[in-house]
Amino acid sequence: MVSRRDIATAIGAAAVGIAAAGIVSPAAAQAPAAGGETAFERIRRTKKLRIGAVAGAAPYYNKDISSGQWGGFYIDLSKALAEELEVELEILETTWGNSVLDLQANKIDIFFGLNPTPKRALVIDFSVPVFNNAFTMITKKGLGKKTWDDFNNPALKITVDAGSSQDQVATRLCSKAQISRFKSVDDAAAAIMTGRADAQCIVMMLSLTMLKKNPALGELVVPTPVFATTSNAGFRREADQTWPKYVNTWLEFNRGLGLIRSVIIKNMESVGITEADMPAGVQL
Repeated sequence: MVSRRDIATAIGAAAVGIAAAGIVSPAAAQAPAAGGETAFERIRRTKKLRIGAVAGAAPYYNKDISSGQWGGFYIDLSKALAEELEVELEILETTWGNSVLDLQANKIDIFFGLNPTPKRALVIDFSVPVFNNAFTMITKKGLGKKTWDDFNNPALKITVDAGSSQDQVATRLCSKAQISRFKSVDDAAAAIMTGRADAQCIVMMLSLTMLKKNPALGELVVPTPVFATTSNAGFRREADQTWPKYVNTWLEFNRGLGLIRSVIIKNMESVGITEADMPAGVQL
């Protein structure tokens, strides 16, 4: 039987293994920017807020091919943050995998949409959660599995995108299953489409979007008990915590005003997802 302690262990165990292997060396703070300027000081001086964005990642981020214009709820949220700071928004195209490196290299000031995994927490800092993102399974039709224990079956083939939070969760909770790791979410989904796998472990926001675009992909299952990760902003690690503290205050304030929920719902609707599509008992 899967417990909530299991999910904590699934995420926490990664930190122990990484530290023991010496893969990443945790540092109190990365090298200061030129002139010792902090992120917050640079933003205020240049009047520019630099963010990273991932093309083709709706409803998080989306870049119009013809116009080059960016959209998505993290773009809308970043625009609101820049407006509050009275600065210009600059967008650097990146990837999920490179976003942490871009933060460390001081190419961007913030990146929205990161799961706070232990491996990432060794090298960057995180904001408070922006929203909750439940772990789901996209299964081939008629599979009939409903619980994590059901999926923890040697006869089942489960796909994940390698190194992701869903990889860690599936590895821990479905250790008896045959787990195949792919470079991207799309590659993992293709294995379902071609009959090479039974299910894909993926966070809810992405599973809803994928199934809306391609209903033939399979069926959405929220395995019980329901477990969720959070979607947060990442920051370059600095001794001075003014910038993360400011963003945290801004996020909490605007959560109370309903801004965060409204931009999420608006951009979900832009890809055809309504609140009615949300699985029962699952909250943002």
